[in-house]
Amino acid sequence: MQMSREEYAKYVVRVSPKSKLVKDIIWAFVVGGLICALGQAFTNVFTNLGLDKTGAGAATSITLIFLSALFTGLGLYDKLAKHAGAGTVVPITGFANSVVSPAIEFKSEGYIMGMCAKMFSIAGPVLVFGISASFVYGLVLLIL
Repeated sequence: MQMSREEYAKYVVRVSPKSKLVKDIIWAFVVGGLICALGQAFTNVFTNLGLDKTGAGAATSITLIFLSALFTGLGLYDKLAKHAGAGTVVPITGFANSVVSPAIEFKSEGYIMGMCAKMFSIAGPVLVFGISASFVYGLVLLIL
């Protein structure tokens, strides 16, 4: 079947699923906001338990990472991400999910060559470029 470029473009528009952009943006905003609100609630709880601001922040980070890893392991994080999209990529929970997901996926290949070797396959580039960018940024600040 021969089609011109224009015919093909019309065909693609006709058969492509319609975007639910507004709905997706709202869900991402709501879920991302709820995750951040949960983090603030944990910070308030830890502060009320007597931790200083730095300690409460660290305890909150640890709690959110643990919950994200737990929910990823139970398969709940992926179900949430299916509906919430980018809202689940709130930095700390999204990062924990990106470390745990490949570890679970490659567990069958063994603990060393499977789980441990593949654990940072998604998060590794983020770490490398994040650390590199922060080094360059710090160097620029030092020079200026």
